[in-house]
Amino acid sequence: MENGALAVPRDDRLAGIRDLRRHLARGMLTNGAFQVGLLALSAARGLAVAAFVTRTDYGLWGLIGLTLWTSLGLKTQFGAGEKYVQQADPDQEHAFQRGLTMELLFTAAMAPVSLGAVFAVAAVSGDWRVLAPGLALLALLPATALQFPIAVFYRRLQFRRQRSLQAVEPVLTAAVTIGLAIAGAGYWSFVIGSLCGSWAQALLLVRVSPYRLALRYEPGTLRRYASFSVPLLVTGLAALALFYVIYLVGSRALGVAGIGAFTLAGNLVQFTDQADTVITETLYPAVCAVQERLALLSEIFVKSNRLSLIWAAPFGVGMALFASDLARLVLGARWLPAVPVLQIIGLVTAVHHVGYNWGAFAKARGRTWPIALSAILTSAVVVGAGIPLMYGDGLVGLGIAFALGELAAFAFRAVWVSRFLTGVSLVSQLLRAFAPTALATAPVLALRALYGQEPSLPSALAVFALYVSATVAATFALERPLLREALAYMLGRRPRLAAR
Repeated sequence: MENGALAVPRDDRLAGIRDLRRHLARGMLTNGAFQVGLLALSAARGLAVAAFVTRTDYGLWGLIGLTLWTSLGLKTQFGAGEKYVQQADPDQEHAFQRGLTMELLFTAAMAPVSLGAVFAVAAVSGDWRVLAPGLALLALLPATALQFPIAVFYRRLQFRRQRSLQAVEPVLTAAVTIGLAIAGAGYWSFVIGSLCGSWAQALLLVRVSPYRLALRYEPGTLRRYASFSVPLLVTGLAALALFYVIYLVGSRALGVAGIGAFTLAGNLVQFTDQADTVITETLYPAVCAVQERLALLSEIFVKSNRLSLIWAAPFGVGMALFASDLARLVLGARWLPAVPVLQIIGLVTAVHHVGYNWGAFAKARGRTWPIALSAILTSAVVVGAGIPLMYGDGLVGLGIAFALGELAAFAFRAVWVSRFLTGVSLVSQLLRAFAPTALATAPVLALRALYGQEPSLPSALAVFALYVSATVAATFALERPLLREALAYMLGRRPRLAAR
């Protein structure tokens, strides 16, 4: 791989960028650091609300969330944003208006599906309390469609502008949700908070849109967008079917309180999911611009994944190590049954982020069907194993089912990556990612073997600080060349490239 500045291909989205490698590195690190605070806020929101609502209310929010995932998950998968980013039309205002038109069409098509989902969840779960909040959440559909202008800043690689605009929703959502939870609003705090945050961001983006909002359709537009997005829609349907089964079957096999425990686990692991998504989204428009350069794509894939695993692997393992402390000493005894599923999902999350961003590279080349096949495989394994395991082993069985699903997904993406990229092995990535975490885990396990579980919050925090410190030291020792290269980009210096 050539040293020094990386030649930038002639593409309007990269206008003014002289060194693509440096721009990407600085974009990942500066915007990633900017987002960490927002993601921490999201995790804190989940924990803060858990302290003020019951497990049953948390479980009801999980059921209500099925309608939210139906409305937003499928629309996002079949949305126009990523296809708009990929295109290179000479008239970008017209391209934006075509993309906006497709976004509005997809949103309108999802409205009756979402409405049906609200009644389906209420009927199948037998809990009609989800009906009113589920119907209220349908108002999120037009709000998210009106957020389409954010794709312009994304395509231009204006990461700081993009992320600062996107900060409005999580900050306002957290403030409203926590305030209402303290006031005793229960699961309605989630609903009202989500609506306030989403609509505030939509109105802001309409105001600052670089292009005029207008409807524009030309022959062939729908076909081009659909050929790209149909496999992504299948991906969304597979994931949605998985969570429908888990929540609806689980509400009977585990009870609504059991579903609350699973929902808490999901709220915690979304920290790593969203943080990794920041890096993936930072890369995607640039990857689209250099999609034919396989050696460069391989370098970007490996180094970006290594950077994301620096926190994803310790977070997932740390969640498994300290789940009991969290339940006993922070959330309260009512959350102790959630500990086993928190521990398993934490480890699953750590493995899940090895090669997590492979889908961005597939989409950049227009090859979206492998993403759909991976989602179908994962959902089939989790559902097939999860139903009997939930009835037989409760929450532990549900965690085991997700572990089996992740094993299948890891094998699939490992094969795809080895064929698509040059000299990349996900097994090597896995071993490299877990090495610092394994070194940090050893002293924690040794202390517990000698003295038992931490008896108080101060002692638990001390052990947690030991784990974090050991992780930082081990990561610096094992990943020093990569961190030095990343720091050089941040400081505007000529880097010494780390080996892949």
